[in-house]
Amino acid sequence: MFDVPPGIRNLIGAEKYSVDNVGMSHSTVVLFDDKILKIQNIGEESDNEYRMMKWLRGRLPVPKVLGFDRDDKKSYLLMTRVPGEMSCSDRYMKDPEKLTAMLAEGLQMLWDVDVGGCPCRWNLDKKLRIAEHAVKNHLVNADEAEPDTFGANGFQNPEHLLEWLIKNKPEEETVLSHGDFCLPNIFLNEGRVSGFIDLGMTGTADKWQDIALCYRSLLHNFGGKSTGRKYPGFSENMLFDRLGIKPDWDRLRYYILLDELY
Repeated sequence: MFDVPPGIRNLIGAEKYSVDNVGMSHSTVVLFDDKILKIQNIGEESDNEYRMMKWLRGRLPVPKVLGFDRDDKKSYLLMTRVPGEMSCSDRYMKDPEKLTAMLAEGLQMLWDVDVGGCPCRWNLDKKLRIAEHAVKNHLVNADEAEPDTFGANGFQNPEHLLEWLIKNKPEEETVLSHGDFCLPNIFLNEGRVSGFIDLGMTGTADKWQDIALCYRSLLHNFGGKSTGRKYPGFSENMLFDRLGIKPDWDRLRYYILLDELY
């Protein structure tokens, strides 16, 4: 059994558990029958997730906080499990029209939240400062980037990309943003969004942040990059048609490139 603070230990007792390895999280996610324990390094995202999860209760379907504690290095967030399945599960991937409709509904649910009093902001100035810290401290793994981001047909290196991002910063249309709107972080049940998880970068931000990462996640999952299995029937226009907007390819590219530095 892993080490946790006494307060968290009292809440989980000797319950059986498994460890979740889905997604690209740098956290340890421990699954119980009706709850989840997320263990991660102390930082802005871990504190942000705890604050946003509490603030969003009653506003959006998010896990309920059961307990939270910290030691010198780690934070421990115990929460309820949300109902349903990840939106990248096989049953939803087999129906791209229905899946994109539900994801578009999830985006709209975020945008409909009144952000007055929202405790966390993730505007571009802040995101670029974090990206700059990652670049200067050699924390960016270029090997995990999209194939054309770096190299002969892309940017020379993370420093070059950061410079371009700073110079080409778009205007922001501020809404409530999930921050990492990828298919494993959106749960579906009975034909609609049943839960948002991984809220470490949730807060006010440009609406195209979530659109871009949702679009990229759809391409990855339907194209087989995430699981190795391709699914037919997906068109890149489906998401934008469901949202009732025209794709802004410049902003989409900008936020996908920005995410390469995270």
